[in-house]
Amino acid sequence: MTTSFQSKSDSNQINIASHLTRMAKIQPYKRAVVFPSERDEDGRVTYAHLTFRQLDMESDCLAHGLESIGIIRGIHTIVMVPPGLDFFALIFALFKIGAVPVVVDPGMGTQRMLACLKSSKPEAFIGISKAHSFRVLHPFCFKAVRIRVNVGPRWFWGGYSLKDLRLPWQPYYPAPTLRDETAAILFTTGSTGPAKGAVYTHGNFDAQIYNIQSHFQISADEIDLPTFPLFALFDPALGMTAIVPDMDPTRPAQVDPEKIIEAIINQGVTNMFASPALLDRVGSFGKRNDIKLPSLKRVVSAGAPVSPANVEQFSSLLCDNAEVHTPYGATEAVPVLSIASKEILTETRKLTEKGYGICVGRPIGDIQVRIIKISDAPIARWSEDIVLPPAEIGEIVVKGDLVTRSYFENLEATSLAKIQEGKEVWHRMGDLGWMDNKGRIWFCGRKNHRVQIPSGTLYTIPCEAIFNNHPNVLRSALVGVGEPPDQKPVICIQTRLNNSAVHGKEIKEELLVLASQNIPTQDIEWTILFHEDFPMDIRHNAKIYREKLAAWAEKKVG
Repeated sequence: MTTSFQSKSDSNQINIASHLTRMAKIQPYKRAVVFPSERDEDGRVTYAHLTFRQLDMESDCLAHGLESIGIIRGIHTIVMVPPGLDFFALIFALFKIGAVPVVVDPGMGTQRMLACLKSSKPEAFIGISKAHSFRVLHPFCFKAVRIRVNVGPRWFWGGYSLKDLRLPWQPYYPAPTLRDETAAILFTTGSTGPAKGAVYTHGNFDAQIYNIQSHFQISADEIDLPTFPLFALFDPALGMTAIVPDMDPTRPAQVDPEKIIEAIINQGVTNMFASPALLDRVGSFGKRNDIKLPSLKRVVSAGAPVSPANVEQFSSLLCDNAEVHTPYGATEAVPVLSIASKEILTETRKLTEKGYGICVGRPIGDIQVRIIKISDAPIARWSEDIVLPPAEIGEIVVKGDLVTRSYFENLEATSLAKIQEGKEVWHRMGDLGWMDNKGRIWFCGRKNHRVQIPSGTLYTIPCEAIFNNHPNVLRSALVGVGEPPDQKPVICIQTRLNNSAVHGKEIKEELLVLASQNIPTQDIEWTILFHEDFPMDIRHNAKIYREKLAAWAEKKVG
């Protein structure tokens, strides 16, 4: 049975928190959020939870309390609270008020995080004790903060206690926010450039919820394990039970696979969101130990390219009717495309391994997708003249209700990423790809990672796929040394062998043969370098940190 889900609102007045209130009426006693609170002496985990009715009432109480201390409609409010019961109640309380939560992933690193928090111009700060310690140690970045709320001990910095703000319950009627009114500022990870604050409106969130529910066919009895905190916020609005995983969300590649599998089995999880790094770690453990996860209907993996081998490995843990979905998107626009494991493993995988790129699927819902000519300059106005025909590689651009329209007070970034078409906006994904004759998009890598040589342009994903076909290559990375269009292409190789130096000459010769036979651009003088352990990005732990590799390669090549 499908959840009683309203169609995407056409009204100009909408508050995203209204979805929670509606779900609390439809299924008041269903668990909304489940949190692993402790373990007994035998290691068994015990859980705390809030039902949809409880979560709605708790957010009402907090909305009244927060409003009483000056957190009102439009106030930018930093939220530094880990996933849990308080996190969900606080975010929905802020949505109800019409305040603007500012959410920064702590996994991006201290300096990037400070820059983001300062640029968001916050007037209120809600955080756990560790977060307030962080604030006190960096006062220059929080000069504008005038309201402080402590989730936990107040220690020496004063402010209000969340416990004291839980006023006796009375209904809180969500603010009559408008479709284009700012609902939240969510910062990009900054793994491929400076982090930017994507401005989310209530209309953006409403469209996301509608597209997720309709595309993935979320039903009334769904239980989700969202291993990325921001995706957890969709669950109460979708009517799904959110199981908070026992893990550090900033380090998905180091997750304990047994704890993830334990949660899936204990709670009968039907849906899981996971980064490719987490998917690989849990999938390899499950495959080695012949584990099956019969409750899972679907697994959604995003945040970085998901290799067919990773999809195949995790699929071995699922029942025949369950699939791994690999939707494509970005902080500024997600989800916009999707493809599932059966199509990947039976059709697109063999083309990926031949260097066609990674198929990321077809547009979701009413999302429009085009491939345009590659340019590093701003494009002020949309024109059909910049659209490329099928099979030509260009930049992926998207348009739709869930696509954010700007970055917070960053005109330069907005001009580089947005193209105006009347009252609508196309978002430039910063990714390169092409469209096949079935309307599917094939991802070929980041625009700023392409390597421009005198005889043409090389794209990371297609080139690396050829080198990755060698049985002793764990992963490869294409980087360019020098200035375009006269760059020198360098392939960095991380092998599966303990000592690549011993086997390096033999592997290098075999790789050069592979390249000459499978990469069409002629007259390429490849430089092959062996690297013991690739640097990975600061957040997803699944993207190769090519900027660092490029700097390393430049020193090696000279």
